[in-house]
Amino acid sequence: MMKNTPELPFVSLSDASFVRDLHIVSIQNDLVIKNLTAPFSEFLAGQGFSVSAGSFVLIPGGNGVDGALFCIDPSEQNDPTVFGKLGSALPKGDWRIVLHDLDEVVRQTALIGFGMGVYRYHVAERTESQKVRIVISEVDSKAVSVLRANWLGRDLINTPANLLGPQELAQCAQDELVARGAEVSVVQGDDLEKEYPCLAAVGAGSDRASAVVIARWKAREGAPRISLVGKGVCFDTGGYDLKPASGMLRMKKDMGGAALMLSVMAAAIDMQLDVDLELRLGCVENSVSGHAMRPGDVLLTRSGRYVEVGNTDAEGRLVLCDLLAEASESHPDYIIDAATLTGAARVALGPDLPALFSNDDVLADCLLKAGEKAADPLWRLPLWKKYDQWLDSKIADLNNVTSKPMAGAITAALYLQRFIPESQKWAHIDTYGWNDSTTYGRPEGGETLALHAVLGMISDIKPVFAK
Repeated sequence: MMKNTPELPFVSLSDASFVRDLHIVSIQNDLVIKNLTAPFSEFLAGQGFSVSAGSFVLIPGGNGVDGALFCIDPSEQNDPTVFGKLGSALPKGDWRIVLHDLDEVVRQTALIGFGMGVYRYHVAERTESQKVRIVISEVDSKAVSVLRANWLGRDLINTPANLLGPQELAQCAQDELVARGAEVSVVQGDDLEKEYPCLAAVGAGSDRASAVVIARWKAREGAPRISLVGKGVCFDTGGYDLKPASGMLRMKKDMGGAALMLSVMAAAIDMQLDVDLELRLGCVENSVSGHAMRPGDVLLTRSGRYVEVGNTDAEGRLVLCDLLAEASESHPDYIIDAATLTGAARVALGPDLPALFSNDDVLADCLLKAGEKAADPLWRLPLWKKYDQWLDSKIADLNNVTSKPMAGAITAALYLQRFIPESQKWAHIDTYGWNDSTTYGRPEGGETLALHAVLGMISDIKPVFAK
């Protein structure tokens, strides 16, 4: 994998040059706004400045620009993307955040949002230094960890498939996690076919070897154990059920679930969250060749069940089922998987809302509340039992698709649930992993949707596990 993005847009006070103040003020704080703008009110009036959510103005002074004012709506202060505008609005230089009657949490949100807005991906850009930087201190470590994870996930999703295949994805995950003190192993070759036969069948059509990454890290003995699972299909042609050309244009992002789960674990370690984490990434490529699985094939899974391949383009669930079966074997408190799994979820919820499925109301509620708190929303869809029989097969234990043209996201989740023991608490996130266009804080390209929600859930793990 090529490292493309420069260092995070932060600087310590000791390393900063001329520092100007960025005043962040609530639109309801008329007095502060008036005091800050009074010396040049006529100048602002000439520019048509008015106070509203998102209003930004530079404060003139003896040095040309002495500072800046940014107004926010208090109801949106938990949304990092609100502050994404600052990435393009602030002039080159070093800036210090000054809050006016706002909670310190706003500062952390502003740092994350600013960094999300600054991010850009380009293969040729590797070492360019940031033109705009925010001064930070040790108290900002959480924001730095979250933003670093966001950039890591975005970089992986944005990297072209010829530069990021299964082996490169596995190597990147290993490098990132070993550097953080995690225990990491990579399973491939004959061991992969033995331990994950269904996953191996998905990758058999590609000349690029598949791999499974297994990582473990825990803050302490006895900490709540969460097992993370990610779909890492580095490119998806659809296999013999070939996608049309338009459907392949963004298929480098089909490893977005793996990128998200890797980002979650990296941030959780950096933040030293009180949790015992496991991670499994299925790194494969779904290609067409004489070795590729065919429609109608029957595959053996790790669980011992046989799956009939009704559609080779429904490969993500074939990758995940072996990983979920293994994750269940260690009896974690919770399993959370993420995947760019179905177009049906996007039809139902659009690009910005990952679909959440769970067999446990407490887990689902915690994820939903964490997402709401961090302005990183999820939307729960049902594991509707009456649709489960749609997955029945006449020649195997189940099919990987149904013949029905409806409820595709639900039946995909029901397929995964077949590999989860009844007593195991589990959640499945069906995400898009992409921004179709550029908005503040969300540049077009790869996105780690649900990163803040899952990290929030892990951070709040104690009340979840309270008896």
